[in-house]
Amino acid sequence: MEDSGGIPVSTTDKIVVAIDGPAGSGKSSVSKAAARRLGFSYQDTGAAYRALAWYVAERGIDTADEAAVVEALRDFDYAIGIDPDNYFVRVGGIDVEEAIREPRISAIVSSVARILPVRAYLVELFRHVIETSDTPGIITEGRDITTVVCPDAPVRILLTASEEARMARRSAEISGQSAADVAKNLLSRDAQDSRVVDFMNAADGVTVIDSTDLDFDQTIQAVVDLIDAQAGESAS
Repeated sequence: MEDSGGIPVSTTDKIVVAIDGPAGSGKSSVSKAAARRLGFSYQDTGAAYRALAWYVAERGIDTADEAAVVEALRDFDYAIGIDPDNYFVRVGGIDVEEAIREPRISAIVSSVARILPVRAYLVELFRHVIETSDTPGIITEGRDITTVVCPDAPVRILLTASEEARMARRSAEISGQSAADVAKNLLSRDAQDSRVVDFMNAADGVTVIDSTDLDFDQTIQAVVDLIDAQAGESAS
């Protein structure tokens, strides 16, 4: 049975895990590692917004022109690898995994992501990926996964960390930018995205994992332990 806008979690044995969190919280790396450990698929929804931002930038479309961005969805040939050991992001067959992480894309992705028809289109794409994945479970992570994309998922997590920890982690991930620029971009991204979706506060039924004082392996283990516990409860 499918509830309002959710995915039909009660008609399949597949374990659906939804993970939200702010920039620099470790959502992508932790989710991918947890999926690998559990034998699950992994979906990075942020990659789709970044890929669309790259696509419209390559076509010379002004991201302030919402109608033009929405029109670009018609020819947006997007593909993502959901096997954590064979991850890729492609647009029109072009590998854009590295290109979508460039500062020029980070600077415009929020202006694309806040366009409501874009979000609606991509939400349906994300749900399709979840429904058609063929592994025992799938971890999907992003900004509004626990509340919009998978509100009925049996496991919903808000992965967070202190602002200082998030800045330090993001700075370590990005080369060629000063710590000050990284911090400015991180806070700007969070501020812009928070106008569209609340990813800083856990909705009812969402479990918070604060990784401020956890290292990478400890955070993965916390996520895996929670999935094991909550998926077991859901199945019983």
